[in-house]
Amino acid sequence: MLIRALYAVLWWIALPFLPLKLWWRGRREPGYRMRIGERFGRYRADTPAPVRGALWIHAVSLGETRAAAPLIERLLRERPDTPILLTHMTATGREAGHTLYGDRVQQAWLPYDLPFAVRGFLAHFEPQAGLLMETEVWPTLVAGCARAGVPLFLVNARLSERSLRGYLRVPGLAAPTFAAITGVAAQTTADAQRLEAAGAQRVAVTGNVKFDAAVPEAALAFGRDLRARIGTDRPVWIAASTREGEEALLLDALAAAALPPGTLTIIVPRHPQRFDAVADLLTARGIVFARRSANLPVESGATVLLGDSLGELLGYYAAADVAFVGGSLLPLGGQNLLEAIAVGTPTLIGPHTFNFEDATASAVVAGAAIRVPDAPAMLREVARLLADGAARARLRAAALAFHAAHRGAADRLWTWLAPQLPGARGAGSDGARL
Repeated sequence: MLIRALYAVLWWIALPFLPLKLWWRGRREPGYRMRIGERFGRYRADTPAPVRGALWIHAVSLGETRAAAPLIERLLRERPDTPILLTHMTATGREAGHTLYGDRVQQAWLPYDLPFAVRGFLAHFEPQAGLLMETEVWPTLVAGCARAGVPLFLVNARLSERSLRGYLRVPGLAAPTFAAITGVAAQTTADAQRLEAAGAQRVAVTGNVKFDAAVPEAALAFGRDLRARIGTDRPVWIAASTREGEEALLLDALAAAALPPGTLTIIVPRHPQRFDAVADLLTARGIVFARRSANLPVESGATVLLGDSLGELLGYYAAADVAFVGGSLLPLGGQNLLEAIAVGTPTLIGPHTFNFEDATASAVVAGAAIRVPDAPAMLREVARLLADGAARARLRAAALAFHAAHRGAADRLWTWLAPQLPGARGAGSDGARL
């Protein structure tokens, strides 16, 4: 009880600063200044009346929102009379949700993990069940759902060794929280074991639904158009989802790399609030670059294209000959490499991938991705692959085969989940199809 009380006190201490944080982040991402009251369980009079009794899906950010697509589409198809509420914590997640699903779902911010905010959220929407994507486990939210009788499922769940060690430091808070979750659908057996060690009691292994996310034709069309703007004969590689500190390492290595003549480097920062900072870094180094937001042809004199746009990462991958997935040069855990693999782009990943360790390790073993130890080694590998079309073709074939072999998680998740949802007709109807 002491640790739970301390957790609550820390949230109360943070409370006065939360609106200031949102307003500050809204300088670069205006979405953070939208409907701030929702984050505290308060809803404006002009907010559309909630459709109560919805199935509620929480996708914290951009990656989880995209990953939820197979599940949301299945719910819309199998239970067309059941409304869907989709919540987020980040502006990019909410924007992606609107782009992907439009008015087919109702959207809101998930409230902060404060008792009054959680009570306000549950009283306003009265969800019939909640589905939390991947790793979003908040003690006050879970306890509030249990008191309100709202079944709560953790789906496409993953838990790294690092996160598990963090939870084990506060067993009095973590274990009861995980134990109160109605059911957990883990990505891998290793994830399931770690989740059980954290306190989860009803765990199944259904796979990673990110393998089932379709590559939209619009993304491929954007990739073709972008490549035409760049030049179809020009070598192109992408450093995608880069995090703070990585761009400087990449540019240092790029200055010393022996890339084929005319090579274009595409840099796509993970967070949109850093677009201008990366542009300033390029300018300070005297690098001639173009910005995607300018929507102009990429002149031959530009050696870097700054991908300062949202929702176009798959298209960037499709336009590139080689991809490096960021967040992995520094101990940040890495980003999702499956998007690059899904379009068959030869994929490189750095040494720090604890957020996606199982998927990364499997891809490396299958020859669908190559792990590099640091930025100079990564640029050497980029140079080798850009110069060797046969090597790229082998990697592309291995990537597409690896991706195809792991599809089906969405069906397994639905088979496990459907009979447990309120109003389910049983596995023989909603849950039987594989």
